Amino acid sequence: MRYRRFVVVGASGFVGRYVVRHLAAEGALIAAVSRTAANAGFLRPMGDVGQIALIDCDIKDRNRLAPLVAGAEAVINATGILHERGAQRFRTVHESGPAGLAALAAAAGVRRFVHVSAIGADPASPSLYGRSKAAGEAAVRHAFPGATILRPSLIFGPEDSFFNRFAAIARLSPALPLIGGGRTRFAPVFVGDVAAAVAAALDREDAVGRTYELGGPSVQTLRALFELILRETNRRRLLLPVPFALAMVPALFMELMPRPLLTRDQVRMLRRDAVPAPDMPGPAALGIEPTALELILPTYLDRFRRGGRGLGVHLL
Repeated sequence: MRYRRFVVVGASGFVGRYVVRHLAAEGALIAAVSRTAANAGFLRPMGDVGQIALIDCDIKDRNRLAPLVAGAEAVINATGILHERGAQRFRTVHESGPAGLAALAAAAGVRRFVHVSAIGADPASPSLYGRSKAAGEAAVRHAFPGATILRPSLIFGPEDSFFNRFAAIARLSPALPLIGGGRTRFAPVFVGDVAAAVAAALDREDAVGRTYELGGPSVQTLRALFELILRETNRRRLLLPVPFALAMVPALFMELMPRPLLTRDQVRMLRRDAVPAPDMPGPAALGIEPTALELILPTYLDRFRRGGRGLGVHLL
């Protein structure tokens, strides 16, 4: 890798921590930026002493970000939220924040900027999430024309918020909801492959100014993913089809929870598939062979099996 001093914003998040780990393994010096550095101590052991500096800073704080970006060879934005809460709004986290960061990077003469977005980023998306992601991409590209944009599909890994959440629900609930009949399609991509894509984008000249859509080796419906969760956890549960319109009712009340299981905006998101477009470059264009979901899922869903890890012979 040619660039050795990096700033990773959103470093303690699901994707950010894997980016830090991957880059640290390649010898990079990393400013690991997160909103609460006190909770990001787990990042330090990923590198040698002094290799990873924990920085407490919000993506909105341009005054604090400016000196961090100055002198950096590359900046990676891995911030993102799945639902709005308090001061954390889609427009701020997905659009104005990344736009400001990209502008700072351009002004400082940073050579590479990688922005982690999402499949579904579209100005015409039915969801505010999708529209804000599209606006963020456009703003980043305007501020830093050579930015590389990565759009992952559903990301899986030990800390993910999808497979862990529904496996936990299946422990207690007699049914799992198939929003819209469970026909929405995904191409689940391993978080380690997303981190590898970030590293590759920093190292490849042909990645400058390009957008990549990242998916795994298979496309599966929401129903198929729920069935896989149940197989891995050795449970029998009813898969209950719920029309989109009907799903909006419980989602309205769930939005009042600190960590809602479902929001109305997420219901709207499920109206569109989250699979890479056939005409878009993907992992192969970055030299990455995607990891199969079935290889990784058993390594962390086993804790949800009845009887404990490695057990769960009987179906419940």
